[in-house]
Amino acid sequence: MSQRCATRYPLVLVPGMLGFIRLVLYPYWYGIVEALRRDGAVVIPVKVSPLHSSEVRGEQLLARIEEVLKQTGAQKVNLIGHSQGSLTARYAAAKRPDLVASVTSVAGTNHGSELADYLQTHYPADSAKGRLLSALLRLINVLMCLLDTGYRGPRLPTDLDASHASLTTAGVALFNERYPQGLPSTWGGHGPEEVNGVRYYSWSGTLQPGKTDRGRNLFDGTNRSCRLFARTFVREAGQCDGMVGRYSSHLGTVIRDDYPLDHFDIVNQSLGLVGRGAEPIRLFVEHAERLKAAGV
Repeated sequence: MSQRCATRYPLVLVPGMLGFIRLVLYPYWYGIVEALRRDGAVVIPVKVSPLHSSEVRGEQLLARIEEVLKQTGAQKVNLIGHSQGSLTARYAAAKRPDLVASVTSVAGTNHGSELADYLQTHYPADSAKGRLLSALLRLINVLMCLLDTGYRGPRLPTDLDASHASLTTAGVALFNERYPQGLPSTWGGHGPEEVNGVRYYSWSGTLQPGKTDRGRNLFDGTNRSCRLFARTFVREAGQCDGMVGRYSSHLGTVIRDDYPLDHFDIVNQSLGLVGRGAEPIRLFVEHAERLKAAGV
């Protein structure tokens, strides 16, 4: 077996909002865990509350990190978070940098989501539209929790309002005041590569316009959803993956911010039907090699 992804510390994968480990036979990180393990990495996908604040999810992640360290005998972990999972990982690293070797943000909401801002304005919680949306999201959460055959732990708490607030521009700004580690000092720039002994990285994608979109696939339903959601973006109009803006995703060393991948395809969902020219699994394998070369 190849050892090119055999990082010094285990890779812990942290999902975003409405995240799961495996819905019956369908994993959140489709094909990614297997590819990393084939090349020697110790990889552990974890679950935190699908709907809750980044701080609550972060505390749950810290508990899970302690379990991983006991299971593996490792001293630290490398955290890779998708979407809100980036904020969750950042919280854990800020609170316990002694347990975290690196944080990698994949399409992370590191400066908030304009989609969350739009929903807050146009679907307020006390309106009929807001209540309908809340009911739908809660129903989806219940169904996904029932179908998550990869999770065997206790029932996790849910707070939809806290989850939504944590993803708005204002909510993330408050979070960033408390936990600024790895953030760029200028809009669209790189952040520090290392803070308190923790290395920070990020990458993300954008929806490509017109028929030349190499990341689009006719059988990829989430791509259509992301294109609809992208209409809510103003500040980063035409520069988003459907849920997160290109520059809003920046954290630490920015590997690249314009891969031809939408918000779901960047973690190889839609059964890997991401379209010609898009290779999300390769991005994770290359990053494991990067972490190994960095000695973590």
